[in-house]
Amino acid sequence: MQLTPRYDAEPLVTIAGQVDDPAVPLLRQRRRLGDVLRGLDDEQWATASRCDAWSVQGVIAHLIGTNGFWALAMAAALDGAPTRYLGGFDPVATPLAMVDGMKQLTPAEVLGQYDDSVDAMAAVVTGLDRAQWSVLGEAPPGHVSLEAVALHALWDAWTHERDCLLPLGLAQVEEPDEIVGSLRYAAALGPAFSRTQGSDRQGQLAVVATEPDASFVVDVGATAVVVTDGAAPEGVPVLRGTAIGLLEALSFRLPFAEDLPVEHRWLVGGLDAVFDRA
Repeated sequence: MQLTPRYDAEPLVTIAGQVDDPAVPLLRQRRRLGDVLRGLDDEQWATASRCDAWSVQGVIAHLIGTNGFWALAMAAALDGAPTRYLGGFDPVATPLAMVDGMKQLTPAEVLGQYDDSVDAMAAVVTGLDRAQWSVLGEAPPGHVSLEAVALHALWDAWTHERDCLLPLGLAQVEEPDEIVGSLRYAAALGPAFSRTQGSDRQGQLAVVATEPDASFVVDVGATAVVVTDGAAPEGVPVLRGTAIGLLEALSFRLPFAEDLPVEHRWLVGGLDAVFDRA
C-alpha cells in the first residue's frame, strides 16, 4: 500500500518526554551495527535475515538507502524546506527494488557505503539543540518533529539490526534508551498510519513494559497520536510484556505475549495494511 503522509496540519505523531539528545541512541545503534558487520565473513553476509527475501547484505543495502533519506530529510528541515518525498511511496515494493539494484556489490562495498551513510547522518544531527530537534521534518506519517523523525529512524534500524543478528546467532546489545525510544514510537505508529488511511477512531492504549521498565499511554485523538509517560488510566486497555517482546510484536516479528480484546486490536494495527500483512 502506498503511504499517505500528512503535511499541512499539526504533526500527526507527538512523543512527549523528550530525551536529552536523540542523536546519541540514533548514531550509537548504527555504529554498533557497523562494528559487527566488520567481523562477518562472506557466508555470514549471505545468510538469510528475518526479512522475507533479504539476506544480511540485503538488509544493510536497505539501511544505506534509509540512512540517506533521513540525512536528506533532516538537513532540508533544518534549512526551512521540509521535504515531501513520501507521498505515494510503497514501503514494500520500493525498498525491494532498491536492494535488488545493489545485489552486484561485494560485502566490502556495501559496508563502505553503509559507513559513509552513517557519517552523512552524523554530520546533520550531531550537536543539534532542543529548538532544532523541534523543527518539523519528513517521516512516513508526514511532517513531525525531528525528534520523532529520529525515533522512526531508530526503531527501523534497531529492528533491522535484530533481523540480521539473530539468524547469525549473535546477541544484540540491549541499550535501554534505544529500546524504550523505539517502543514508544512503534506504539504510536500503527494508529497514526490508521489515521492517514482514513480511520476516525479515537481511544487510548496503555503500555507497561519490563526489562527495561517503561510505562506510557498512547492517546489516539481526533487529529493526532500523542504518547505521554505515566501509569495506565482506569479502564484503558493495557499491553504488558517485556519491552523487547512488545517491540518485536508491534514490528510483526513475534506474536504478543498477551492478546488485546478484539474491540481494541485496531490500536496495534495500521502497520498491517501499510506492509501488506494479515
